[in-house]
Amino acid sequence: MAPPRREVKRSGSIVPCFLFVELGILGGTAALAYQLEFTDAFPVHEGGFFCRDPQYGRPYPGPPSSSRAPPALVYTLVTSVPVLTIVLGELLGQLRGGRGGRDPPIVWGECCYLRAPLRRLLRFLGVFSFGLLATAIFANAGQVVTGTPAPHFLTVCRPNYSALGCAPPTPNDPPHFVPPGGTPCAGDPPLVTAARRAFPCKEAALGAYAGVYAGLYVTLAWRGGGSRLAKPAAVLGFAAPPFLLGALRVAEHRHRWGDVLAGLAAGGGRRRLPDPLWTLQ
Repeated sequence: MAPPRREVKRSGSIVPCFLFVELGILGGTAALAYQLEFTDAFPVHEGGFFCRDPQYGRPYPGPPSSSRAPPALVYTLVTSVPVLTIVLGELLGQLRGGRGGRDPPIVWGECCYLRAPLRRLLRFLGVFSFGLLATAIFANAGQVVTGTPAPHFLTVCRPNYSALGCAPPTPNDPPHFVPPGGTPCAGDPPLVTAARRAFPCKEAALGAYAGVYAGLYVTLAWRGGGSRLAKPAAVLGFAAPPFLLGALRVAEHRHRWGDVLAGLAAGGGRRRLPDPLWTLQ
């Protein structure tokens, strides 16, 4: 008896939709994230401050590249760790049980097959990439709109207190408030602008998003078997680094705990894997 012929779906729109719609949306999101991060297309809000405010007078910790967790390392890890986790999980799933085998391949035109495992992998990676860029946009937009000073703001601002009318502090007189506008800072303008982008902590937001997405993938998409502690240990391994990264940002006087917690909440909010998940297994 001949084996049953496997069902094949034909679609003339799946590849054009992927190329011109989904990649277009992803490219536009990446362009917006780049504009918010690396250009001055969206000027940072410049608010006022109190003279000699101790919460903004911490020592300058140096450029971001001198941090124990520089941005290049953070961006590399939040991108590569979930991607490698997903790719490894899909490969192991195919080797163990043919994950996605119930979904028939899709034929585009007369030559090209888009098989279920590849569709599943692209679906996971596409959703992750879009969410990571959206998290970066949200964090950068919050920094631009609020213009919240970093703990070392006054150190890099170097205001001329005499010219601003800031009298020496006394126990009976409240601190003088410097209103927004003018040029109250004599420090390096790029450093001053960067010191106004503290809320929310973008590194914490990106780390939380990557950790939550990878944790959800391990919890919901990896098949059971072996030790019962494997999944909880993996999820804990993804959840701990964002919190430690936020603590490091606070210890280096680059952010306050409120900035870090807001970043963790923004990046670690409710995330969804591609639906319906059970059709992908």
